[in-house]
Amino acid sequence: MTTTLFTTPRDLLRYAVSRFNTAKLFFGHGSTEAYDEAAYLILHTLKLPLDLLDPFLDAKLLPEEVASVLAVIERRVNDRVPAAYITNEAFLGTYKFYVDERTIVPRSFIAELIPDYFAPWVNEPENVSNILELCTGSGCLAIMMADAFPDAQVDAVDISADALEVAKRNVATYELEQRLTLIASDLYANVPAGKKYDLIITNPPYVNSGSMSKLPMEYRAEPELALDGGKDGMDIVRRIVAGAAERLTDDGLLIVEIGNEKEFAEAAFGELGLTWLTTSNGDDMVFLLTADQLKL
Repeated sequence: MTTTLFTTPRDLLRYAVSRFNTAKLFFGHGSTEAYDEAAYLILHTLKLPLDLLDPFLDAKLLPEEVASVLAVIERRVNDRVPAAYITNEAFLGTYKFYVDERTIVPRSFIAELIPDYFAPWVNEPENVSNILELCTGSGCLAIMMADAFPDAQVDAVDISADALEVAKRNVATYELEQRLTLIASDLYANVPAGKKYDLIITNPPYVNSGSMSKLPMEYRAEPELALDGGKDGMDIVRRIVAGAAERLTDDGLLIVEIGNEKEFAEAAFGELGLTWLTTSNGDDMVFLLTADQLKL
């Protein structure tokens, strides 16, 4: 496509929104609709502030700038990859993380609960000394936990060596190497023997087989290992719950995100008495179990 058809960000924004809607792209990796994602991709490509679109809408662009934006728009449409893989950045709360195709794009309702220290379940955040995150991916939740609980040591586990390389980069960016340890492990297997944790958090693979087959192409661009939870979505969650009791302190907590799989989670663990925590999407995304409940 000739770049002479476009002279301003306004022209490119109109084109991108139309192109995204016509292609029926799926938005769920930071943006919820075509306009927001188009604006983000244009601003990022032009290296402009991401929160200042209006002042630049009618700026005259160089032909090479137009060509760069058009290439990004076409990649988003033709390859159907999440925008985060194009820009190599993703946002969670007030945090920015590096991401690429080696790890899932950060998104978690647990992230909403961290600034309030999981109140009222954690009464004295300053007494939290050891935290374990399972299935850490890009390391985003582990980094947020280390920041929120400055007196705690955090162990972050993933089975994927590729994901841990991404996490290592993010840990370095936030200068948390002294307090956050990345561990290559199949869940608890390589976690230090005998070590007890005040908090275990996890956003594990939980998509059930029926849903996996219907995922939009944008989600299929992510590592299947980070999504596929087996027939009912609870394969990994069962192992996490089963092993948590011996890893928690006497008053420790296990916090698990299961997305839209509450029905399957209740079927698998309902007899334990799950507590569902309130998030922006309701009371059915994240459950909590105490060490006492897990010992039953």
